[in-house]
Amino acid sequence: MASSNVRQSSFWKRTPAFTPSRVELVYSSTAHTDTAADLAPKAKQQPAAAPEPAAEPATEPEPRTADLNPLAAAGPPSPPVSSTLEDKFQALLSSPHVDLEQLKKLSWKGIPSRHRRTAWQLLMGYLPLNGSRRAATVARKRKEYADWTAQTFQRGEASLDRQVWHQIRIDVPRTRPDSPVIQHVRVQRSLERALYCWAVRHPASGYVQGINDLLTPFYCVFLGEAEVDSVSDQALAETEADAFWCLTRLLDGIQDNYTHAQPGIQRQVVKLRELVSRINRPLADHLSAEGIEFIQFAFRWINCLLMREVSLANTVRMWDTYLAEPDGFSTFHIYVCAAFLLRWAAELMQLDFQKAILFLQNPPTAAWTTQDIELLLAEAYMYKCLYHDSPSHYAATATRR
Repeated sequence: MASSNVRQSSFWKRTPAFTPSRVELVYSSTAHTDTAADLAPKAKQQPAAAPEPAAEPATEPEPRTADLNPLAAAGPPSPPVSSTLEDKFQALLSSPHVDLEQLKKLSWKGIPSRHRRTAWQLLMGYLPLNGSRRAATVARKRKEYADWTAQTFQRGEASLDRQVWHQIRIDVPRTRPDSPVIQHVRVQRSLERALYCWAVRHPASGYVQGINDLLTPFYCVFLGEAEVDSVSDQALAETEADAFWCLTRLLDGIQDNYTHAQPGIQRQVVKLRELVSRINRPLADHLSAEGIEFIQFAFRWINCLLMREVSLANTVRMWDTYLAEPDGFSTFHIYVCAAFLLRWAAELMQLDFQKAILFLQNPPTAAWTTQDIELLLAEAYMYKCLYHDSPSHYAATATRR
């Protein structure tokens, strides 16, 4: 693979301790065309509960990986999950054929930890909905990945693309320093293999910084917070394979974000700027007057799906909803970014260019809880319902805060 397959951008570096230059960028306008989801959470409330799926006999146990525990989220624990919700997931996931629409409706408002691994793999399309086919499908996919890695690494690191491998080896130790699981040396070696295998099998994009972030929620969900030293080599290898295939499914839907010049991100930044100007024109005008371009802060929000801005536990909760939304990681994510920016509108209106940029690159979310994330998701859904299907109606209905 050519050395050009590794790219990086200064827009999303971790530390905001630099003075951004004023830039003038011109983007072309694009319009949304997708259809809004049939889920309707109220504004500033959690999404409305979905109809209860019919319980079916638990004739097929959900698949499990030996020696693994479900996610024990980093940071403050989530509120207790009601036994009713647990029962709904249990009945749905243990049915012979999972109703995908019911699973999406249940998952929108959050998935219980012990069901998250199976629910995510079903929502990603990695596991078949038919329970009788899952064991064979997973065994085949895991063997395929194991064969790839054996072939790729059989001659050692000397046979690898040096630039790609070097960049991955630099990025992985920096990834999720708040997670003991991700920081464990065994998991880091596993992440490196998965990222390299993905890169060499997707030469149109290759490895792009930020993809390393996107792989970590799968490891945390599939491994949980168990002592990594107690996880068997086989179980870790199975987790690596499952995470690789789920990452592949995720990136298939947003691959334009990581190809040359990252045109998908450029388009999404344009959409975000237009959306914010329609919802809160005074804020958009203030940012423009200060010479602040959306690309200066929103590039990282889109490239890393806000993972640098919120905790890993809160990212996992966001992904429950993203997986339940049509085009959750692309279209819906832009509405989440808009809600995220508008959360700080009052503060930003008081800041000049440099202070605003530094604020947006390090927003005060350290104390955010699950409730903050669920409010953010509900606000994003409200904006999607108001603006997504009526582009000609934007200007007339823009809310001025």
